[in-house]
Amino acid sequence: MTKCLVAAGALLLMASSASAQMLCKERTTFLRHLGATYSEAPVAMGLANNGSVLEVLSSKGGGTWTIIVTKPSGLSCIVASGEA
Repeated sequence: MTKCLVAAGALLLMASSASAQMLCKERTTFLRHLGATYSEAPVAMGLANNGSVLEVLSSKGGGTWTIIVTKPSGLSCIVASGEA
């Protein structure tokens, strides 16, 4: 899981310059949608140096995953998602 958080942190750094292209909404909106559509739930969390919370969500079978970042302002953005 540590490798996953390190990779997610690297994605967060790379995505900061492309933040205008990220999908951002309230955290609860993402959790409801990802849970209902893909059966994803939070499996790991971490705190970034800038105060943002990084979350990894995964489906029960591990078939899909999503990484979201919640900024101190409360806005959450999808940083990455995929399968397997």
